[in-house]
Amino acid sequence: MQVKRIGVVGGGTMGQSIAEMLASQGLDVVLVEKTQEKLDHAWEMINYALDKRLEKWAITEAEKKVLLAKIHRTLDIGETASCQLVIETIHEDMEAKKEVFRELDRICPPPAILASNTSTLSLTELAETTRAPERVIGLHFIYPVSKIQLVEIIRAVKTSEETYAGTRRFVEETIQKKGILVYESPGYVTTRLICTLINEAMHTLAERVASAEDIDAAMRIGYSFGYGPLELADRFGLDSVLAALDRMFHEFGDIKYRPSFLLKQMVRAGRLGTKTGEGFFRYDKDGDRV
Repeated sequence: MQVKRIGVVGGGTMGQSIAEMLASQGLDVVLVEKTQEKLDHAWEMINYALDKRLEKWAITEAEKKVLLAKIHRTLDIGETASCQLVIETIHEDMEAKKEVFRELDRICPPPAILASNTSTLSLTELAETTRAPERVIGLHFIYPVSKIQLVEIIRAVKTSEETYAGTRRFVEETIQKKGILVYESPGYVTTRLICTLINEAMHTLAERVASAEDIDAAMRIGYSFGYGPLELADRFGLDSVLAALDRMFHEFGDIKYRPSFLLKQMVRAGRLGTKTGEGFFRYDKDGDRV
């Protein structure tokens, strides 16, 4: 099956980034949101991201117009019926995701593939809400999607070989990213490892071993990280990091996943990182360090 039209259900930060990346690959995208306000905001942010690329001469005005023409906005999830692949990208809430998958299962005829961008939740549990769990799979993209060339392809217990093979072809041939096979486990590979590092960096800061700036410099310069772990946490959103650690701590019961008290304090104080302009560091409206 050749994938030419893709549904993206959820127009948050990840949904916007995934839709932009898919359209830049020449694919038709159906972007679905629940309210007109959220849909308009998603469109505004996609335009904003493209304008930043324009400023850097990464694309032309004509290319921007072609790319935007590839994204069809709608409040009707039923329009995903024409898609060969649908990617769910709503917030990390199991019950809300189950409801989306029940609708997609009813709307999208086989052999359409139903994928989730979840970073911590059980694909197997999601798949069991459908009549054909063998066509459910995980596609975990990492933000910013257009720049990060890795996708975790997560197999649920009942994911079929056909679904996996088709998804891997899509990742590696259609959108030309590196796909890694992951068998379902809380946090998969990327979230599990990076959240553990972030949590330890917060413990290190709380114990006053070093300043936030120096902790990040140690990893950024010493180990060639693009960002240090504390700035990474700011860019992920401290509330999202806390939610991921809470889920892994609950699933594994291992103390290494217990969220740092400093992280909890900052979330309670509303210092969530780039989304609020302040976390471990301060940021301007473009998300650049102040």
